[in-house]
Amino acid sequence: MLSRPKPGESEMDLLRFQSQFLAAGAAPAVQLVKKGNRGDGDANSNRPPLQDHRDVVMLDNLPDLPPALVPSPPKRARPSPGHPLPEDEDPEERLRRHDQHITAVLTKIIERDTSSVAVKLPVPSAVAFPPVFHRSRDTQGKSATSGKRSIFAQEIAARRISEARVPSAGEVVPNLGPPEGAVTCETPAPREQGCQLPGSSHSFQGPNLVTGKGLRGQEAEQEAQTIHEENVARLQAMAPEEILQEQQRLLAQLDPSLVAFLRSHSRTQEQTGEKASEEPRPGRPSANVTKEEPLMSSSASEPKKGDKLEPEAPALALPVTLQKEWLHMDTVELEKLHWTQDLPPLRRQQTQERMQARFSLQGELLAPDMDLPTHLGLHHHGEEAERAGYSLQELFHLTRSQVSQQRALALHVLAQVISRAQAGEFGDRLAGSVLSLLLDAGFLFLLRFSLDDRVDGVIAAAIRALRALLVAPGDEELLDSTFSWYHGALTFPLMPSQEDKEDEDEDEEHPAEKAKRKSPEEESRPPPDLARHDVIKGLLATSLLPRLRYVLEVTYPGPAVVLDILAVLIRLARHSLESATRVLECPRLIETIVREFLPTSWSPVEAGPTPSLYKVPCATAMKLLRVLASAGRNIAARLLSSFDLRSRLFRFIAEAPQELTLPPEEAETLSIEALRLWAVAASYGQGGDLYRDLYPVVMRALQVMPQELSIHPPQPLSMQRIASLLTLLTQLTLAAGSTPTETISNSVEASLSVTSLVTWTQVSGLQPLVELCLRQTLKLLSRPEMWRAVGPVPAACLLFLGAFYQAWSKQPSSCPEDWLQDMERLSEELLLPLLSQPALGSLWDSLRHCSPLCNPLSCAQAPEAPPSLVSLGCSGGCPPLSLAGSASPFPFLTALLSLLNTMAWIHKGLCGQLAAVLAAPGLQKYFLQCVAPGAASPLTPFSAWALRHEYHLQYLALALAQKAATLQPLPATHAALYHGMALALLSRLLPGSEYLAHELLLSCVFRLEFLPERTSGGPEAADFSDQLSLGSSRAPRCGQGALLAQACQDLPSIRSCYLTHCSPAQASLLASQALYRAELRRLPTLLLPVPTEPLLPTDWPFLPLIRLYHQVSDTPSGLPPTDTVGTAMRVLQWVLVLESWRPQALWAVPPAAHLARLMCVFLVDSELFRESPVQRLVAVLLAQLCQPQVLPNLNLDCPLPGLTSFPDLYTNFLDHFEAVSFGDHLFGSLVLLPLQRRFSVTLRLALFGEHVGALRALSLPLTQLPVSLECYTVPPEDNLALLQLYFRTLVTGALRPHWCPVLYAVAVAHVNSFIFSQDPQSSDEVKAARRSMLQKTWLLADEGLRRHLLHYKLPNSTLPEGFELYPQLPPLRQHYLQRLTSAVLQNGVSET
Repeated sequence: MLSRPKPGESEMDLLRFQSQFLAAGAAPAVQLVKKGNRGDGDANSNRPPLQDHRDVVMLDNLPDLPPALVPSPPKRARPSPGHPLPEDEDPEERLRRHDQHITAVLTKIIERDTSSVAVKLPVPSAVAFPPVFHRSRDTQGKSATSGKRSIFAQEIAARRISEARVPSAGEVVPNLGPPEGAVTCETPAPREQGCQLPGSSHSFQGPNLVTGKGLRGQEAEQEAQTIHEENVARLQAMAPEEILQEQQRLLAQLDPSLVAFLRSHSRTQEQTGEKASEEPRPGRPSANVTKEEPLMSSSASEPKKGDKLEPEAPALALPVTLQKEWLHMDTVELEKLHWTQDLPPLRRQQTQERMQARFSLQGELLAPDMDLPTHLGLHHHGEEAERAGYSLQELFHLTRSQVSQQRALALHVLAQVISRAQAGEFGDRLAGSVLSLLLDAGFLFLLRFSLDDRVDGVIAAAIRALRALLVAPGDEELLDSTFSWYHGALTFPLMPSQEDKEDEDEDEEHPAEKAKRKSPEEESRPPPDLARHDVIKGLLATSLLPRLRYVLEVTYPGPAVVLDILAVLIRLARHSLESATRVLECPRLIETIVREFLPTSWSPVEAGPTPSLYKVPCATAMKLLRVLASAGRNIAARLLSSFDLRSRLFRFIAEAPQELTLPPEEAETLSIEALRLWAVAASYGQGGDLYRDLYPVVMRALQVMPQELSIHPPQPLSMQRIASLLTLLTQLTLAAGSTPTETISNSVEASLSVTSLVTWTQVSGLQPLVELCLRQTLKLLSRPEMWRAVGPVPAACLLFLGAFYQAWSKQPSSCPEDWLQDMERLSEELLLPLLSQPALGSLWDSLRHCSPLCNPLSCAQAPEAPPSLVSLGCSGGCPPLSLAGSASPFPFLTALLSLLNTMAWIHKGLCGQLAAVLAAPGLQKYFLQCVAPGAASPLTPFSAWALRHEYHLQYLALALAQKAATLQPLPATHAALYHGMALALLSRLLPGSEYLAHELLLSCVFRLEFLPERTSGGPEAADFSDQLSLGSSRAPRCGQGALLAQACQDLPSIRSCYLTHCSPAQASLLASQALYRAELRRLPTLLLPVPTEPLLPTDWPFLPLIRLYHQVSDTPSGLPPTDTVGTAMRVLQWVLVLESWRPQALWAVPPAAHLARLMCVFLVDSELFRESPVQRLVAVLLAQLCQPQVLPNLNLDCPLPGLTSFPDLYTNFLDHFEAVSFGDHLFGSLVLLPLQRRFSVTLRLALFGEHVGALRALSLPLTQLPVSLECYTVPPEDNLALLQLYFRTLVTGALRPHWCPVLYAVAVAHVNSFIFSQDPQSSDEVKAARRSMLQKTWLLADEGLRRHLLHYKLPNSTLPEGFELYPQLPPLRQHYLQRLTSAVLQNGVSET
């Protein structure tokens, strides 16, 4: 390697180094690149690189003497490619012509001709230099209306005014000789001596109107002066009488407004000249000057003693007295001292007008009339100076300050405002949402920019504000406290719901693959657009994760900042599987967290504030890993394999929390999170090898558990740790009972699962210890305070026992007699005495008070819940009497029902004894309130989370009832109640519960045991009801009892039909099945789908029929699908059963939707409605729809679920009727039903305007009309277009009584009412149409139609015509008709 030159080496050494370097052929350290011309742009970018011509110094041929300094040859300018030089032009001459250097200017000096200029000697002066400007003379040129301008600005403005004016020849400068062309005050100029008219007081000192504006400088002045002299000479030559005469002539010719303007202009100049002449300059005698001085006396702006100030400018009451000795205060600018005054008095709000919200430095909302002292620092703002506090706009402005302390303070205040807003402290005192306002204003990206600050304090404040924005208070505490519930580890993603639905084929895709896939549109969208719909996605698009990793890895922030960053990462991981994957894959982020905040060895940490969290175990870091693992099984496998989490879990679980050299609370929390992380991994079938290593530790913890439960009062963290340990053992026990033959796709996960198998012998000895803990906690059931203190421990014990018996029953090597006897022992010793305790009955009674379904207001939307930032909204904690409250019975009762279902499924002999729990009065009342119809509450993130846990209890109770019903009949009232509860639950289940919906369809919904009406006279009662209503019904009944009995016999076929059309997507069903069946190695994730809406629509009984209709509409050939008749008949049978025996199940479906679904039966196939079973079922359902108590609720104008427009559907229905009906009466009944008078006129216009041919097929007799005829005739029609269509169809014969008797009667009634109506408020058009229609009616050739139209009286469906007739017209009508006809005979029939 060549050595570098050192100090002291000669030139020979340097040459020797150069020779060695050239001989070695090494590459130079610096490469010289010749830059192209800037004007060329990228023209030289494609040129090949220059060859390696090295600059070699040779000293052999150098002369001994330096070269002579001779001028170098002139350089020639190289022409640019865009501007080539002309060939006939000399470049040197062109260069000289464009030369702008000072030397070129000096060589071309041309002297001015001064031969005609008089030479004036300077006036002697006593000073050597001209006077300079001093601050004491600032007011000489200051105007009274100068405004709020500084002294320097006023001086500059005065100089500009003086320079802009044309200088006068007679201007006088004190103490200086007159300049060229000027005269002294004693010797006036020759031109001014003759500028005064004889005998006149007017003197002409210069041109007033002609100024020469528009001409160049000297020419303007000379031309104006020449014109002025000519005018003066002509005036001097005229007599005064001539001047007056000429003046009168000019005034007569000019515009009066122009004359007034000229006089005002002349008057203004005279006043200005008088003021200038009256104010002589100090220090010299007065003289008439030709130009007003720009500088004014200093006394003009300074108030004198005794002078009164004008009311427009009141004197400032300054808090200090100005002293002359103060530096630079000899001249005071009062307008700049307004800020030193006292604040104006606080304005009292007299009206309800909204005022700008202002906040204190602690984020508190200050009342508009709150008067606070100024020393609090809340008045440092310009707007509304009298009000304390800062607005959001001022805080935003302060975040852009150059002072880092101000930026940090503004971010801190904004964080406090957000925290208080999410806590609901502002309530309804603010109009609108604070979070929405901040997000719309760009607060999210303001925080992101602040994270890139160079000051640590600003970064800490920005991270704190980011946590306040993203992490809602109470959400993490709620999710942590319910981790040990029945499926409590599963949560919904905290992400906004996507409004655009995925296609059907995409639903078949695996949820994990769908989450990883990103659309190209989403990748190309800018962060602001992403943040507008999803705040988390917008943040992740701004490289937030690398910045947080840099802060943790490089800056080493304090404990508060570290905890804030970890909380933000936890919130990002809870967003979705995609976000959790990005957190995991961020370079060196998880490595830094595991290395710095989860070390296996650390120095002892005492209780109290910790100066640094680095190299100290942190429970929040362990929780972050647990949340990441909950997002997917692949993430859990990567965490266990790539980050050495086994050693960390072993380190933090092997020792008791008391033995960890950490603060007690931190040690307990760390142990809890370690157990929960292990439990999450075990829920995927991973981490079983840790159980083999930590088996002694687990057994010792179980043995110590009764002692910890006996401590009074129980410690909340200890109870959480015990519940987490039991949840871990539950998952390990389920893993021991699962089959190892399931296929695993991921190689890393497969290698982990092979070594993670837990055998049954390793968990078989856990039951006695857990059962002992359960017995000890059940003793506290009669003591409510102690029962609440133990928290989720009893529920965790029950869930473990259920998993234990489930896994025990799957062991092929075990004897069935062993587990059956053990379950009998547990039932006799523990469960049956528990079911008979009064304290358990009080828990059942409290279900209604804690149910979110019975109390919808408990799940109301949070006050600060922008749609782009999802949160549970649990700020302030949950009330005790709520689902997640301390007095909630849901976790214990759900776990108890789970254990009872497991035991009843394994041991059928215990089913009857265990089902006695369903007879609890509290449970019956709870089911009755849940089945009762009520308005559905909107689905919020918290309501989705809470309702999922409530639906678990309802499903487990129904499953136990179904198991009991297969062995012995249930009481009729209980069976009907359970069936109604199953129907209500089926329409309410949320995404993630697909397996529960499938099981309900298989078991409770379509089971004869839950339809006691079939054996208790239900069909007979329906037939008897038909017989009672024969006298009042318009349509003959079709044997409703027989149809119900047939539906009960066909119930298996009905169930098969609904399983085919109402089952969820296969991929979602398999994932949900793996969850509820504890198939751990098939469980993809612990994140549930986003709860956008329930799994099934409210009108799910019509769903197979709707799908048939869509299949026919989407099929190009129009051929109906296979088994159309069977599917339609099964749907109609089931709807009939529900309408007859379970009407509350269809209460949420409006009657108009029923009618639309019945129309679909006729639109599916042209021959379907001709089938006899379909005809009878549709007739019965239509009759139920037309009952007097249902018909008023039929509203066709309201929006219907699944239907864009009812008029469009009715138009298609008319087309189909006109094509294939062939006069079918049932088809015609459905056509006539929407034509009632109270419905939209659009439907009647569609029939009489576009489908007149269908009138001939509407041959439904009046006796079979399902509703009364008065529904069509009352009130009278007022639509003129429809009335004209009625009259046209009657006159042309398109509407005849034997073709369409119903509409014939309707048309006659409305036309008769129109032609004889005499409303004085009618328009002229209506009156003319009425007169014309009556005239044409009187002239009709058809005597029958003429008689019907003129003599119509009242509708009567018993008569053949459908209405009664007057034998003779009433006198009023007769008189009106005669008067009209006489006018017709005289004038002729009016043409229309």
